[in-house]
Amino acid sequence: MSPPLLPRVVSLLPGATEMLVAMGARDQLVGISHECDWPPDITTLPRVTTTPIDPQLRSGAIHAAVQDAVATGRSVIGVDAETLRALAPDIVVTQVLCDVCAVADGEAMRLAQAMANPPHVVALSGRTLAGVWEDIRRLGVAIGRRAEAGAVADALTEMVRVEVTRNTRGPAPRVVAIEWLDPLFLAGHWVPEMIAAAGGVDVGASAGSHSAIRESSEVIALDPDVVVVMLCGFGVERARAELALLDGTVAGAWLASRRTVMIDGNAFTSRPGPRLVEGIRQLAAAFRA
Repeated sequence: MSPPLLPRVVSLLPGATEMLVAMGARDQLVGISHECDWPPDITTLPRVTTTPIDPQLRSGAIHAAVQDAVATGRSVIGVDAETLRALAPDIVVTQVLCDVCAVADGEAMRLAQAMANPPHVVALSGRTLAGVWEDIRRLGVAIGRRAEAGAVADALTEMVRVEVTRNTRGPAPRVVAIEWLDPLFLAGHWVPEMIAAAGGVDVGASAGSHSAIRESSEVIALDPDVVVVMLCGFGVERARAELALLDGTVAGAWLASRRTVMIDGNAFTSRPGPRLVEGIRQLAAAFRA
């Protein structure tokens, strides 16, 4: 008797795509979002989402476009319903944390219910490291890979434990983590835990909190030892370009006077997935430098 077929999966979230590959489910993936780019061998899969917002705009213009879309009831991220129907997934994976980062769970549910054979929608919701690892377990159960997902979550938990042991023996630098520059957002969710595991203390946010807009005067008053620029959706080069736009401003002068480090936020801090551990390692190396 042949083994039962595992469910076909469409991932609307880059972090979920990385989770699926980590648990050995690459062959179950039949479609991905327009933002999914890791690991490289998934990039040939059909894309089922698009966005009307030009990612090459300056961060302030991107924020304004997002706010305008929300205010007028337009989607920040759209789903190609025809492609989704053609792929006929058994499971669609999305999230409940951020309407800017991926299709919201309500929209995914609406699309699923409109299909002839509605797929099961799995909405990831982890806001802390433990929550992200639990999402991996939940996703594994949903796609028929409970054991594999459990092994991945256990391994990631142990990796973080090792980093905590290695990095928390000396003085802890006071750290501010900037997730967006215009307007100024301080990173929340799992980032404060990442900073703690790397040996620092996040003085701008607490674990599990939402990322929040702060006035530059508020951030300056926090008086951190280290400022980490980890822009959501941007790599290091784009972050440098955005930072350069602050030249001549109060915030720019303050940042120039502080020890400032850059992390690839798109890859290592913004996505809830396995590479958060690498983000911790990079933070630790920056704090020790």
